[in-house]
Amino acid sequence: MTMEPDHDKLVEMLRRMHRIRFFEQKAKTLYDYEYRLRGDDEETARAKGVIEGALHLAIGHEGTEVGTCAALNDDDYVTSSHRGHGHAIAKGADSKLMMAELMGRETGYSRGCGGSMHIFDPDLGLMGGNGIVGGQIPLAAGGAFSALYRGTKQVAVAFFSDGASNQGTFHETLNMASLWRLPVIFLCENNLYAASTPSTITLSIPDIADRGAGYGIPGVVVDGQDIMAVFECVSAAVSRARAGEGPTLIESKTYRFLPHTAGGSEHNNPGELEEWLKRDPILLFESWLLERGHMTSDDQSGLRQEVEDEIEAAEAFGKASLFPKFENMPTPSGVEL
Repeated sequence: MTMEPDHDKLVEMLRRMHRIRFFEQKAKTLYDYEYRLRGDDEETARAKGVIEGALHLAIGHEGTEVGTCAALNDDDYVTSSHRGHGHAIAKGADSKLMMAELMGRETGYSRGCGGSMHIFDPDLGLMGGNGIVGGQIPLAAGGAFSALYRGTKQVAVAFFSDGASNQGTFHETLNMASLWRLPVIFLCENNLYAASTPSTITLSIPDIADRGAGYGIPGVVVDGQDIMAVFECVSAAVSRARAGEGPTLIESKTYRFLPHTAGGSEHNNPGELEEWLKRDPILLFESWLLERGHMTSDDQSGLRQEVEDEIEAAEAFGKASLFPKFENMPTPSGVEL
């Protein structure tokens, strides 16, 4: 049985869940489709902080994202997907630098050149998002191999989707990770849709976790809306990995409350969404904290306001930051532009 986090850590877990939720809600309001709706020209819209390029939100996944990262150490590795804001924030990313990156400003994590899908900070063990479906899975195995080779106790986590579990990189990496007993955790966020295609018509089996058996890897299903269940499940997998017992495949059953991209406005299954909203991971965790006396309603209201103010400040920081200049971009040695 995993030891329950102390009070301060539990409060921080809730804070990071709210940070993800408010950040993504703010990002949606700034997405580039809106400058057309307002009638601004593109230059004016960019100056106002409109977010351009691709934007994929994961509102509804917060229990899985924070529950997983709460089980890791600061120097453990995480690789992420195109839908990766929550993974970055859960691992400790700064909301100001995140927002600046989404706005394309030079104060962002990738100096405004990476955007939503490429948040990267090796100091946090955050080895970047990936716009290629499934591309982050072998990268996590690489991080795990590095830790094994150097003799550290670090582990790596690859966050990926149900859609990515059908990619060849998933199967190839599980095979290699099992052969080499790599300290890696394959964390599938099964939100029941690959883009807008239901998993019921893309998966050959009901539970992706069962695919681990074919590679000699334990496969576990966990309720992704229950942050404490995720924390306990991932903590056990981390302990196995640090002990040299190899990888674990975890399938977190969760749900995305918004369409595939931020540009969409209608959920493709409103009735299904209504049922899942009853199990909003933030509301469930707030109730859990209240029941156990870790927080009062006033405490939680105050925390929500603090985080909302933080995201407003992140928006202001991004808007006040400069756009990158071509002549200031670093280039490889000897290359002339």
